[in-house]
Amino acid sequence: MDNLLQQIRKCTLCNDILPLGANPVIRASTTSKLLVIGQAPGTKVHQSGIPWNDASGVRLRQWLGLTEEQFYDERNIAIMPMGFCYPGRGKSGDLPPSKICAPQWHQTVIDNMPQIELTLLIGNYAQQYYLQDKLTLTERVRQWQRYLPRYLPLPHPSPRNNIWLKKNPWFETELLKSMRRQINAILT
Repeated sequence: MDNLLQQIRKCTLCNDILPLGANPVIRASTTSKLLVIGQAPGTKVHQSGIPWNDASGVRLRQWLGLTEEQFYDERNIAIMPMGFCYPGRGKSGDLPPSKICAPQWHQTVIDNMPQIELTLLIGNYAQQYYLQDKLTLTERVRQWQRYLPRYLPLPHPSPRNNIWLKKNPWFETELLKSMRRQINAILT
């Protein structure tokens, strides 16, 4: 796994199309039990090299019921975005993640983590890639139980999704409570 992570962190396949250059961000271990697959690093994460090191990460850790120390413990939690590098800015937020990273690296990383019990698919890009259905994000998240025990679809925890959260109160009252219990059982 160490050699694989070194290869990924040295990857420059997308360098020519990235506004800030390549800086792949990933955390994983052969002992990881929970896999978090998000979209792509933002500018703060690109600069720090620490995944979910922004407002979205604060909310994600709250949703999961985990401290920073627990969340960043690679022995238990792996963090792998769909695109490992910051993709740039678009009209209404960051551009979509590069379509090169997931086919190039994901399966090899997953094959090196035999203890993964649950994969959190955060946002539409991760869900479309792994679930390959025609549902909307809201429909997938509403039907979250159908994807267990392997996957759990979640909306992106961005502050931009506050309206979605207000329109879907069941997310906090049902899904988050169940997810926290499941994550606690996996990590203890």
